[in-house]
Amino acid sequence: MSALADPIVAPRRVPLDAPTLRALIDTRAAHAPDKTFLLSITQDDALTFAALRDDCIALEARFHAAGLRPGDVVSVFMGNGIQTARLLLAAMYSGLVANPLNLLSQPSQVRYIVEHSDTRAIFVADDTCDTIVEAIDALRREGMAREIAVVRTSPDASNLPDIPALPARPISLVSDQTPGTQIVSSDTGAMRPGDTALLMYTSGTTGAPKGVLLSHRSLLANMRNISAEHRLSEEDRVLVSLPLYHINGLVVALLTPLWHGGSAVMTPRFSARTFWNEASLHGCTWINVVPTIVAYLLNGESAHGCDLSALKFCRSASAALPADHHRAFEERFGIGVIETMGMTETAAPAFSNPYDMSKRKLGSIGLPSGGGAMIVDLEGRECAAHETGELVLRGEQLMSGYYKRPEETRNAFTADGWLRTGDLGYRDEAGFFYINGRAKELIIKGGENIAPREIDEALLRHPGVLEAAAVGVPDPAYGQDIVAYIVASGGVPIDVTELRAHCLRELGRYKTPREFRFTDALPRGPSGKVQRLKLVQ
Repeated sequence: MSALADPIVAPRRVPLDAPTLRALIDTRAAHAPDKTFLLSITQDDALTFAALRDDCIALEARFHAAGLRPGDVVSVFMGNGIQTARLLLAAMYSGLVANPLNLLSQPSQVRYIVEHSDTRAIFVADDTCDTIVEAIDALRREGMAREIAVVRTSPDASNLPDIPALPARPISLVSDQTPGTQIVSSDTGAMRPGDTALLMYTSGTTGAPKGVLLSHRSLLANMRNISAEHRLSEEDRVLVSLPLYHINGLVVALLTPLWHGGSAVMTPRFSARTFWNEASLHGCTWINVVPTIVAYLLNGESAHGCDLSALKFCRSASAALPADHHRAFEERFGIGVIETMGMTETAAPAFSNPYDMSKRKLGSIGLPSGGGAMIVDLEGRECAAHETGELVLRGEQLMSGYYKRPEETRNAFTADGWLRTGDLGYRDEAGFFYINGRAKELIIKGGENIAPREIDEALLRHPGVLEAAAVGVPDPAYGQDIVAYIVASGGVPIDVTELRAHCLRELGRYKTPREFRFTDALPRGPSGKVQRLKLVQ
């Protein structure tokens, strides 16, 4: 296994001047045509940079022949695979807007996104086709006149799919013209950095999903930031264990290797049983996970027999990594963890801990990555060090806005252009940032603000707890009291009396949950974040 020290060798990078994803793919194909970009663990198939470019050109011709034009939305509703990646990249290469659909979406959410996104073609697999056909049929019964091409293929297919012809784009598809809420495209064919490349819907935990508009500029900014933060080079290879319908899986693991000329190994889904073997067998130099994966790896089989010497670090994102899990992972597997933080609205990361392990801070989301960050109070004034407030961000990686949601877009930004995250946190004197929780998830008991994460981490220090989430529930005496939802490690029952005693020792009486509720799994969004509001409901 690899040591926790940093390698001394500086990464080798090729200078880039690529303002769009199209230009970047062309540059990579010209520089290293025969270099492998994508591999698959399910088949003996690989995609070189030249083959990717050629496939993008061929698919662009098919998109055009079908009647699709720059700015049209193309959806992909399939699991991970080289074909899934190829379709998403080819759409953005062609000036179309890629829309990965969340496989975990409820039928009502699928119907909403199909209607709201104005999508004109949806690529499906055998296991997702019926859901889309039923959604379109239901929308047509409700009066939707738009024609949508449903194209069946497979996540691992090697042949390019045929796309049926569509009627000309109706004028009615032109969206609200409020700045930041419409798709921006270059109909002349001269693609620009500000053109919309990606339409990705949030999980919609507090209402209908919101469509986040991300430009070529914002995606390329974070591809550059991630490559620089993690010192990635042409020799690096990442294991893609997160779904491509998740902003982390798409931007960090699929798009970023395009920037630094590295490669990625596609897995259909995360499996604790096969994870280490997959990383070892394919010579991965880094892994990209969420805290849930860390928990399941710690609770699963060891990495015995797997050669992990090539692994330089593990990158954790999307939700706060409990400090005890962080320490246990590094001790058990001998791989340093770089904790990061981002959102769909920031095209994945906005923060990262340093590559130098000695400079990382446990429990911190790190330093701002490629942009600015502040903690502000209710009046919008910057808070002092260690003073809790709302986290706000700015930078090239920020979204343009929410599709056809002018009011939500206005509310998402301050008057001077900072993105309001809704996260509560603080910074220390060295400029490292910390997250306490979501503003809407804050527990207010008897007038005292209690961050759910504090209770989660105390529960996770109990050996029998695999996952935990604390929420506030109505209480006649305190206004709110605390209920903790728990997933037991290995499914072994936990003695509630002993668990309460553990919490009293760790948290004190006031913050000890009033009630413990056991469940097989916590509700999570595609990014791995616990959906606490669903637990409250």
